[in-house]
Amino acid sequence: MKAHYDMLARYNRWANKRIYAAAAALPEAELKEDRGAFFGSLFGTLTHLIVADRIWLNRFTGEGETYDRLDAMPFDDLVALEAARLREDERIVEWVEGLGDEDLAGTFTYRRVSTPDEYTDQLAPALAHFFNHQTHHRGQCHTILTGLGREGPVMDILYFQREEAVA
Repeated sequence: MKAHYDMLARYNRWANKRIYAAAAALPEAELKEDRGAFFGSLFGTLTHLIVADRIWLNRFTGEGETYDRLDAMPFDDLVALEAARLREDERIVEWVEGLGDEDLAGTFTYRRVSTPDEYTDQLAPALAHFFNHQTHHRGQCHTILTGLGREGPVMDILYFQREEAVA
């Protein structure tokens, strides 16, 4: 399992770079246009991803920024958002690579954003949710891009694995 989560952390970083490169090619009006996604626009969806990642990383580690709303908008422009994304992706990779089998088998306790309820969950399944959540919303980003008449980047994990094998 350890090697699998290490790979997912690197894949996440790779896929985010690809979706941000596609987003950077858009004019700001298209980037922020409400396209009917759960978080509205491509910018809103990308922002939600970093907000959710920070919330989960704070739950996992007890460190870093967190938010009290899943639709928080802490960034005004793509340049600042992408810079934060790059830092957060490195943080994710470093943290996951530092985990051991005992950590993955352990639990953590946290409070939800929407309620004061406290939960204790196993780390490994929560990490699976963490990476799946990112993939889910990147898929929405892909749909927004193609709906705008743009080419969505290839983000299939097999392409990442092939690129990584060559490198």
